[in-house]
Amino acid sequence: MSEPLGSEGTTRRLPVLEKAPEDDGPRPGPPPEPGPDPASAPSSGRFWSARRVPAAVVALLLAALTGVLLYDIAAVRADRPALHARRELARQLAERPLDDTWVLVGAGVAAALGLWLVLLAVTPGLRDLLPMRRPHPDVRAGLHRGAAALVLRDRAMEVAGMQSVHVRSGRRRADVRAVSHFRDPDEVRADLDEVLGDAVRGLGLARPPALSVHVRRPGKKG
Repeated sequence: MSEPLGSEGTTRRLPVLEKAPEDDGPRPGPPPEPGPDPASAPSSGRFWSARRVPAAVVALLLAALTGVLLYDIAAVRADRPALHARRELARQLAERPLDDTWVLVGAGVAAALGLWLVLLAVTPGLRDLLPMRRPHPDVRAGLHRGAAALVLRDRAMEVAGMQSVHVRSGRRRADVRAVSHFRDPDEVRADLDEVLGDAVRGLGLARPPALSVHVRRPGKKG
């Protein structure tokens, strides 16, 4: 078969089109971004309480004492007698020795109040809120101790042979007391250790509490 002739009697090569091979399956997408490394996750400290009630009480007392003191100073500057309470306090402090009973009692009360305020300032509070792990720096969550105890109790009741379970969850330890009515206590304790161990890890707490499991037989009636 001859090639087609051009307008001037010369041969001209036809263009050749190459067909791309058909894809048999979906093309692979971009590789997934690696998730956060648990080892590099930020630490989860305890939640700090706002201490609204102690702060409000101290603020009100300081405001009242400051107002009385300013009023007394203004009265003295206006050639009026000072308050009877301030004159009596000054006289008592001048006349009473340092080893007087009332002086020692007042110093003890003032020291106790100061120590209480210092403890409130340096301790976080919110002991019922357990911090959870932080998979992301901008995410922070907590779990109430009562909710953690309820989850552990529900998981413990799934073990065969349970009659009743009482769980007391703390910040460092979870105390589980169970009553088994037809199985051997050692077998029940082994099952509880396994089930509750998985339940504690599933809570996602930053510091999982240690388990203390006690199993006993029900007491005799009558």
